[in-house]
Amino acid sequence: MQLFATADFAPPQSLRLRRDRAERILNGLRAAVVFLLTAAALMYAPHLSRALNIANILVLAPTLAWTVAQYLIWYRRPELPDWLSAVNPIVDVTAVTAIIGGYAVAQSGVLALRSPIFLVYFVVLAGRPVASSVRKAAFISALAFVEYGVLLAWLWGTDRIPISVNPIDAVQLARITPLDEAAKLVLLAVFGIVSTYATSWVEHLVREASKESAERQRVVTRLVQSELDTLKLQLNPHFLFNALNSAMALIATDPPAAERMVSELSDFLRLVLSTSSEQEVPLERELGLLDRYVAIQRVRFQDRLTVSCNIEDGVRGALVPSLLLQPLVENAIRHGISPRAGAGYVQVSARRLGDKLSITILDDGVGVRARRSRERSRGTGLGLTNTTTRLLHLYGDSHEFESGPRDEGGYAVRITIPFKLGRVNPSPNVGELNETLATVVKS
Repeated sequence: MQLFATADFAPPQSLRLRRDRAERILNGLRAAVVFLLTAAALMYAPHLSRALNIANILVLAPTLAWTVAQYLIWYRRPELPDWLSAVNPIVDVTAVTAIIGGYAVAQSGVLALRSPIFLVYFVVLAGRPVASSVRKAAFISALAFVEYGVLLAWLWGTDRIPISVNPIDAVQLARITPLDEAAKLVLLAVFGIVSTYATSWVEHLVREASKESAERQRVVTRLVQSELDTLKLQLNPHFLFNALNSAMALIATDPPAAERMVSELSDFLRLVLSTSSEQEVPLERELGLLDRYVAIQRVRFQDRLTVSCNIEDGVRGALVPSLLLQPLVENAIRHGISPRAGAGYVQVSARRLGDKLSITILDDGVGVRARRSRERSRGTGLGLTNTTTRLLHLYGDSHEFESGPRDEGGYAVRITIPFKLGRVNPSPNVGELNETLATVVKS
């Protein structure tokens, strides 16, 4: 890992929200510290000189006003201004430097440099990894070091601090040891580097976690896409085998009909291949595929089955899973209508319900018991099974799938998915769709 994160690192929303939360907490701590210092200053005020009281007021009053103003101006917003995480530590570091300098001017340099207020520098730097970027942390660390170094140079240059090399004499004679102040500067520099490195480490962890999360998401997406493609590809041979079996059955009894079925099957597969790379297509295109499927069944079925289409205006452009209607209509014909002794019908309807698209495929076939018995005996549950699995992958909890017997007899499948408009590319046969679907064919 590099010592510091790159400047072009764009923190994700989760890190920005955590930093915002940390800045709010740090501002609360700042408010508590300033209030305690103000209370202490008021308690000590009778015992302090007028100059020291003025120094306290000049530093504590603006800091307290700035702290309270943040709550009144920005804390009702979802996020604090980004610049606030830089301005607050600048104010804190400068306030510490100012109060040390004020004590030196008002009283003595020895009192100022030995004041425990110096420790607030480290408190400010300790909050940088959770509230700032690497660049801001490095800037604040450098600012604390430079301000205290400049303060020492000013006090030394103006003879406001008496110097003693011997640390024992410095304590007894109320003087300052250069080695002690140099140690303070070294500690500030080391703590600033550690603070900046900790901030860089946090950003590094977030960056790696973001990359791993994005990679996991890509893998999951590829797996889901692969499974969807597999389910979709299973439908093609499923229908193809059924159609070829029907064509083979007609070869001995009606060769021209078998030839027409193969021709219609070729047209159907050509349309299927044109949408092989798409998981969702406009409903208009699905109706076109259904048109070709009915044309294939027309060769075998004649006047004992009616397939009709009832599509509400404005929904033909809605996106639906590709190869959605044909397997469901095929199931209705093969397992509901075909076993009947008399005539029957299949109806496909689609309408919009608010932000949802409702699709219904119903028939007046043999009913649920005979249908299930026929599906088990012939092993033909693939259409419904793949349809429900694809809907779950594509829409999750945003879809509904219901199937069961009708009160009037027969079977119904109802699907509800989110309503999304796509581009409609009408095929040459769209104008003849309803006429074709209303064709009566015989088994």
